[in-house]
Amino acid sequence: MGKLVWLSVLAVALAALVGERLITLRKVTLAFRELTQNHLPNCQLIKGLEYGSEDVTILENGLALVSTGLKFPGLPSNPDIPGNIQLIDLRVGVNPVVLPIKGSFDTASFNPHGISVFTDEKDGSRYLFVVNHPHGGSQIEIFRFDEDEYTLLHIRTVKHELLQSVNDIVAVGVDSFYATNDYYFTNHILRTLEPLMSLTWCNVVYYSPNEVRSVSEGYPSANGINISPDKRYLYVSDILRHRIGVLEIQKDHSLTHIKDVEVGSIPDNIEVDPETGDLWIGCHPNGLKFVLCNPNDPPGSEVIRIQNIHSEKPVVTVVYEDDGSVLVGSSAASPYKGKLLIGTVYHKALCCDLQ
Repeated sequence: MGKLVWLSVLAVALAALVGERLITLRKVTLAFRELTQNHLPNCQLIKGLEYGSEDVTILENGLALVSTGLKFPGLPSNPDIPGNIQLIDLRVGVNPVVLPIKGSFDTASFNPHGISVFTDEKDGSRYLFVVNHPHGGSQIEIFRFDEDEYTLLHIRTVKHELLQSVNDIVAVGVDSFYATNDYYFTNHILRTLEPLMSLTWCNVVYYSPNEVRSVSEGYPSANGINISPDKRYLYVSDILRHRIGVLEIQKDHSLTHIKDVEVGSIPDNIEVDPETGDLWIGCHPNGLKFVLCNPNDPPGSEVIRIQNIHSEKPVVTVVYEDDGSVLVGSSAASPYKGKLLIGTVYHKALCCDLQ
């Protein structure tokens, strides 16, 4: 009889724990949020970007680079089409073209995720850093971007045990970068337990040929990352806490946490306006819908702008919001001369007027 009592107590305790964890998971995924419409004028879906535009970055001359075709477990994708990098010249329109890749590189397994461009001040050379997940792993590809011929030359692949589940990257040299890990485990079953158990084992890693180390820790999941125009600060999407972390870069490449800015949404990739320093963030207003991917009840999209992030009272503004009827699962937003380019994880891309 005593054994049955203990088993009953254990079952009740386990049920209570599971229930509490599920309630917590609903909170961190913002499952309670109702999606609304807050559209910008003159929005048009971009033809040619049909299978995602996960990350978007726009150079000062109006050339936009877009990573597309991401294949991620549990999310819709086209398995027959490899991922690629596409270019849009916003000075002449919104017509994307695929950038050919030169050099020794397996394009058939290309699965691009976050991207970052570094410009070498010595000679003006452009380098494109791409998070790649061939065969489910994580590695960084470094390309040289030829703006005249619209081509990418593959230079090297970077692998390291600390780069186990890279989501996004910001380049700080021709062969150095900071990268975020969005999961601690590489096993997909164990990954599902991380948000359920509220684990905070994810981090930011600094990489150079001479040094690789974790420089910021304690994230349930670290997502988008970018750098301030003066190169003094990094911004990191702390997605399950619905905030952007501000970290100061030290001389030894370590990071000092300065503060967090709440955004009230699940922040994905971050773009930084080089002139104003404003942050533009593609967000998921309801994470549960994003995970479920129900075409009859699609996840929506949200774009948030943060102005004066280093002040005592940063201004957080919802610039665009959609219930999924137009755009599903926005992951990036980048402005250029009155236009806003919005990317998605696996859906399409949208270009709108900001005025």
